[in-house]
Amino acid sequence: MTVRPCLPWPDKRLRTPAAPVEEITDEIRAIWQDMIDTMEAMPGVGLAAPQIGVMLRLAVVDGSDTRGRAVRLANPEILQASPEMREHEEASPNLPGVSAKLKRPRVVTVRYLDENGVMTRRDFTDLEATSVQHQIDHLNGRMYFDNLSKMKRDMLLRRARKVKG
Repeated sequence: MTVRPCLPWPDKRLRTPAAPVEEITDEIRAIWQDMIDTMEAMPGVGLAAPQIGVMLRLAVVDGSDTRGRAVRLANPEILQASPEMREHEEASPNLPGVSAKLKRPRVVTVRYLDENGVMTRRDFTDLEATSVQHQIDHLNGRMYFDNLSKMKRDMLLRRARKVKG
C-alpha cells in the first residue's frame, strides 16, 4: 500500500493536460493501486493521476457506500451528459480546507479503457457522475473552482490562502 502525496496548489502540473495512456501495463495497474490507496486515505470518492504528479490520463472513482469498489479509468471521455443537474459540495486535496457547491450533470456516459485494457462504456450517476466529471477536469488541467464565477473563485482562493496560513 502506497499513499502518495498530493501536489499543492498552485503546482503548474495541476494546470497541465495529462498524456493519453497507450496501453494498460503492470506499471499502470500499480499507479492505479497507489491512487486508490491515496483516495482511501483522504478519504475521497475519486482521484486523478495528475493530483499526485503522474501526468497520465488515469482516474479512480469510488462512490459506493461500502468502499472497495473503485472503478479504474484510463483515457476517460464523456460521451453524453444528462440535462438534469445535481448540486454537490466539491473539494480537492490539492487545495485543502476549502470547498464549493457546483452543479454538474446528474448522469454521464463515459468511455474509457478498463484495468484489462478493454474499451468500456458506462453510465455514472449521482455522486459517481460528479466525481468522474471532477477527475476528467483534472486530466484536462482544470480544477473544480474553474467552474465557479470569477468572484466566487477569487473568494475561494483567498479563503484557501488564509487556511494555509
